[in-house]
Amino acid sequence: MKRPLLAALVLPAFVLAALPATASAAPPIQPGYWESTNRLLSPIRQTKVEKRCITPAEVDKFMAGPSNRHYKCTYPHKVIAGGKISLKGTCVSKKGRKVAVEGDGAYTPTSFNLTATIATEFLGLDISGRASTEARRIGDVCPTPEAIAEANAN
Repeated sequence: MKRPLLAALVLPAFVLAALPATASAAPPIQPGYWESTNRLLSPIRQTKVEKRCITPAEVDKFMAGPSNRHYKCTYPHKVIAGGKISLKGTCVSKKGRKVAVEGDGAYTPTSFNLTATIATEFLGLDISGRASTEARRIGDVCPTPEAIAEANAN
């Protein structure tokens, strides 16, 4: 797997895991229509913009940090308080490839940003890189699933 693709797969899972679920407090993010810009900063530059609907029923799942379909991520160090995020953990692919992930950022109910360092081994070589995600809530109402798919395709 190429490094830019690896970072693009790991970083969104990393960002999602940054958001905690709390039953007694207001959630750190508001449901609605969200846009995220995921950037691989090194060793190769790459940018991907995605839009996603987060319904009130999906907020807890979103905040619990689901891993994507390629990686399962765990973060033994997770500090999320006062609008700040600090995480350190590991993502493992279905084939057992491990990627160390460490990052810091900030969040509000309508935005978050995170910059991460990733490190793995590929063909016997140590490879590291930096990636970032900036996300913002762009609307109260979500478009239809078809309209979201069309927007993400463009």
